Amino acid sequence: AKDGAGDNVRLYLGTQGVKSNMWGITKVLKSLKEESEDIVEYTEALNEFEAYLFQAEGAAYQSMFVEHSSAKSTPESLLRTARGDVVNMRKFMGDMALQLSLEV
Repeated sequence: AKDGAGDNVRLYLGTQGVKSNMWGITKVLKSLKEESEDIVEYTEALNEFEAYLFQAEGAAYQSMFVEHSSAKSTPESLLRTARGDVVNMRKFMGDMALQLSLEV
């Protein structure tokens, strides 16, 4: 993996620094809950989104240190995991957008 790849993923996710468009996204999404068409479906999508966000952040963070541990993972495998989590985040973000009658 390229040096800084894990940090770049975390910057993208908004979990490191405040420059990402994703910074504070969970707070914003939670504040929109009452405006959704179906609060139960919206909340379920939000919960899934948050779970994948935390998983992606964790995998990206681990990728920076795994070479110095006894773990069997590689930076590349952890970054692939993070990428899959981001794909899932986008799916659930789309689900929430539909609940808010936003065009995606």
